[in-house]
Amino acid sequence: MSAVLQVNGGTPLKGEISVRGAKNFVSKAMVAALLGEDPSELRNVPQIKDVEVVSGLLRLHGVTVDYDVEAGVIRLDSSDVETAHVADIDAHAGSSRIPILFCGPLLHRLGEAFIPDLGGCRIGDRPIDYHLSILREFGAVVDKRPQGIHITAPRGLTGAKIALPYPSVGATEQLLLTAVRAKGKTELSNAATEPEIMALIAFLQRMGAIISVDTDRVIRIEGVDRLGGATYTALTDRIEAGSWACAALATGGDIMVRGADQHGMMAFLNTFRKVGGDFEVTDEGIRFWHPGGELKSIVLETDVHPGFMTDWQQPLVVALTQATGLSIVHETVYENRFGFTEALRGMGAQIQVYRECLGGSPCRFGHRNFNHSAVVSGPTPLRAADIEVPDLRGGFSHLIAALAAEGTSRVSGIDIIYRGYEDFMGKLRALGADVQPLD
Repeated sequence: MSAVLQVNGGTPLKGEISVRGAKNFVSKAMVAALLGEDPSELRNVPQIKDVEVVSGLLRLHGVTVDYDVEAGVIRLDSSDVETAHVADIDAHAGSSRIPILFCGPLLHRLGEAFIPDLGGCRIGDRPIDYHLSILREFGAVVDKRPQGIHITAPRGLTGAKIALPYPSVGATEQLLLTAVRAKGKTELSNAATEPEIMALIAFLQRMGAIISVDTDRVIRIEGVDRLGGATYTALTDRIEAGSWACAALATGGDIMVRGADQHGMMAFLNTFRKVGGDFEVTDEGIRFWHPGGELKSIVLETDVHPGFMTDWQQPLVVALTQATGLSIVHETVYENRFGFTEALRGMGAQIQVYRECLGGSPCRFGHRNFNHSAVVSGPTPLRAADIEVPDLRGGFSHLIAALAAEGTSRVSGIDIIYRGYEDFMGKLRALGADVQPLD
């Protein structure tokens, strides 16, 4: 039975909260620690489900994991890496897709790796073809079996020259985690350059890796025989910071997000201001608020960094239901990310989704029958409803809608939100939200 949250909406969210390290960096850096033969330490680590899942997977492989939750410090000692039982990996990974990134490090440390059937959020196919193709380029042998995929490297791993058809974050992470200890040199063209990727590169460099990044999305790695440990403080989760900013806008509130960093949020802050929100950057974080008056409709296209990231799109769409006029949103990163709008329409929002590329240049999803563009007409009052959380970001967006709506909503499946939002229940209450978990 999934967890249910009762939300009494219609009250502006006001107050202060703190945001810690980025889920999309911390979980990957924990995997990177597998490559080191000395202990590593990560700081500013959030207490989220993904950290728990990766910690469990690491322990299954013989890694000592010591997590001081209150201090936000996790220590990882991978000096005694061992092969884990297939059933244990499958049972612990659940719907997480993180096991695919274990492959490179485990091939270097053990000569083999196994990944179970992969789940993840239902926002698109998110195929692992890029990952398997990259591993093969390095010389890995991929054996698909009924219970998952077994990967070996009978001749070791050797550097390769690889060009990605799309700057995939996951594929770039896979290459980095595989190339740093491969023999020879590796070159990756059309690489992802998100702040979380650059932080992972910095962490690997501290461990002893040799990595350079060119301005034309080319990453070059010289493989080394050995990596040690490193200490690194995680960058703030810019997705969570943007989600709370959208909550302030949608509810007419005022939220100080301590820890939020301007540098990774430039595209978001520009859009937030265009819509009619206001913000103030300080040394402690960023304060976001609705200044009163009408919100403005916009034309928006998601893109890879430094563009407007896809994970900001869903919470912003909730705020756009309160903007005057027609807003057009073109999703170019995940093909099926507008599934969450069905629940919003049930709450009174006027949103139509289209297969065509609207509001920008044609993208790779054009003419492929994916509903990847949306037209949002507003402002429309939102009314309470019973909602089922579809995925992590869509789930938090539904929560924002329930908070903005008049009346009492029941949001089911909120367990998913714990994957990427630390203590979101405590933060909601700190902001004055009237929420109550139901048995």
